[in-house]
Amino acid sequence: MTTAGNTARRPRIDSEADPNYRVEVQNLDTRVLARITKMAFRYRARMALAIVATIGAAIFQLFVPQFLGRAVDQAHGLLSTATDAAGRASAKEALFVTAMLLIGASVMRGLCTMMQNYQGEAVGQTIGYDLRMAYYRKLQTLSFAWHDRVHTGDLMTRGILDIEGVRLWTDTGILRMVLLTILIGGGAVILLQIDWVLGLLALSFVPVVGVSASIARLKLRDSWLALQDELSTLTKVMEENLNGIRVVRAFAAHAFEMKRYDRISDKALAISHHRIALFVRNTTGMTYVYFMAMGLVLWIGGEKALDGEITIGQLTEFLAFMTILQMPVRQIGWMINSIARASTCGGRLFNVLDLEPSIADKPGARDLVLSDGVMRFENVDFSYPAWTQDERTLSGISFEARPGKTVGIVGPPGSGKTTIAQLMGRYYDVTDGAITIDGQDIRDITLTSLREAVGIVQQEPHLFTASVDHNVAYGDPWAGRSSIERSAAAAQLHNYVRSLPTGYGTMVGERGVSLSGGQRQRLSIARALLLESPFLVFDDSTAAVDAATEQRIRMALKEMVETRAVVIIAHRLSSLMHADEILFLESGRIVERGSHETLMAQGGRYRKLFDLQSQPTDVSPLRAARQVED
Repeated sequence: MTTAGNTARRPRIDSEADPNYRVEVQNLDTRVLARITKMAFRYRARMALAIVATIGAAIFQLFVPQFLGRAVDQAHGLLSTATDAAGRASAKEALFVTAMLLIGASVMRGLCTMMQNYQGEAVGQTIGYDLRMAYYRKLQTLSFAWHDRVHTGDLMTRGILDIEGVRLWTDTGILRMVLLTILIGGGAVILLQIDWVLGLLALSFVPVVGVSASIARLKLRDSWLALQDELSTLTKVMEENLNGIRVVRAFAAHAFEMKRYDRISDKALAISHHRIALFVRNTTGMTYVYFMAMGLVLWIGGEKALDGEITIGQLTEFLAFMTILQMPVRQIGWMINSIARASTCGGRLFNVLDLEPSIADKPGARDLVLSDGVMRFENVDFSYPAWTQDERTLSGISFEARPGKTVGIVGPPGSGKTTIAQLMGRYYDVTDGAITIDGQDIRDITLTSLREAVGIVQQEPHLFTASVDHNVAYGDPWAGRSSIERSAAAAQLHNYVRSLPTGYGTMVGERGVSLSGGQRQRLSIARALLLESPFLVFDDSTAAVDAATEQRIRMALKEMVETRAVVIIAHRLSSLMHADEILFLESGRIVERGSHETLMAQGGRYRKLFDLQSQPTDVSPLRAARQVED
């Protein structure tokens, strides 16, 4: 399903899952680790090189203490044969050979380590790339119902920190496990063969340091997860603050926002201090145990050397082995931490990657085939997935939109107007009833063909940090300049764009902040018109546009919509009173329908709303509200 692979678990539908979950993953989830490892071994050549290089580095590192011990014995022999010219020459030659072997082993160890690090990091980075692409691709497909309930900051944190924790598993987990096994196992065999008493003393620090490092790393992992939660919260706070920076400034809420951010930062700082203290205590303890073991080896080994039980070179070999093993043994804790971190981070990531979109193409779904170009709502009921089954947003909605005709939808806030627009593009599935286009249920056709056919101008237009022409042509990046200008002209934006310093090449600020609300809405309209979709839905898309400009937009659109079905959702009746049919929604139901003239003649809710919006501005809001209620 994704680049990251699958597990044997039953796929979860995204609308059934709570995206704000705090995934409780065991310290060791072998299924997650096996899945990450399988991802690594997809790159067989690189992993083979990395493992061979790791084995080579460990073997050559084991040679170093042996050559060093031999060199010490040979140097000692050289001193003892100082008066014997032939013996001195032979000892020098042997010492030279050993020195060359030592240098060669060191060089080969360095080359193998370089290859191990390069290939391990390369595989890790590739896994990170695969996961980033799979995660981003998954976020593009998950339903609106899922995105409605998850915070963007949390998703961004998962996509950065969790992926980092998973990608490190190749180097800090798989390859380090191979390296430590050979070093500790091979070193133990060599030392115990020389002298089992000294061997046990030399290795006595290994279990103590290994267990201590593992416990410390697991504690550090727990504190890391706590710190990650705080950093995620900080990301959310900062994102909300930056998105609403104008509101913050307008209400002079700088002090409040600083206090809020400082409170969370203090928690993160306290966790960081705890981590530092834990790390220092553990490092100090491990160093103490290590040097105690080395002191015992030096003391008892020195006595054995004086008694002739071992040579000075063999004692040197013990001490050299201990020096070499000091860092790898400490890395046992890092490896345990890597196992726990990869398991936890991988579990959190795969929990998202394994979600099945609730809005997706059915098996065997076909592209939309247009004939008459008629969309029908057939007794549609709908409830948002997060609500209880009793709270229906829409109930019994039936109408049709056909080419050359305009349907207007009006009603109080929360009556379900925008929901109808979302259902037309199948961002949600109806709870009951059906939506069809030329007799084809939109649940049976591909999402791509449906959304190419239904152009929706959102209530809150989103613009990208790009040039004006790129924003207009977002749905069709290969559109020519003439098409872009024609759409912008229909949206009454062309003259304004021409007055900009670089015209259509002018950069739009983040989220379109360099444009006014009306200009952003007009740009969004131009973007939808460029696609020439057979169905156009305007979801209160001219609320920030003045009445005169809106009138010009409507006149410019008159020719463009002759072959399209148009649905206009608005609070302002002047935006839709020209519609062929107007639906008045209340509490998710159509309570009135007809043309403007018909609805005015009925004298119902539509008439009251029209009278309210037509009243002089000096009428008090309280009196106007009472008139609507009556």
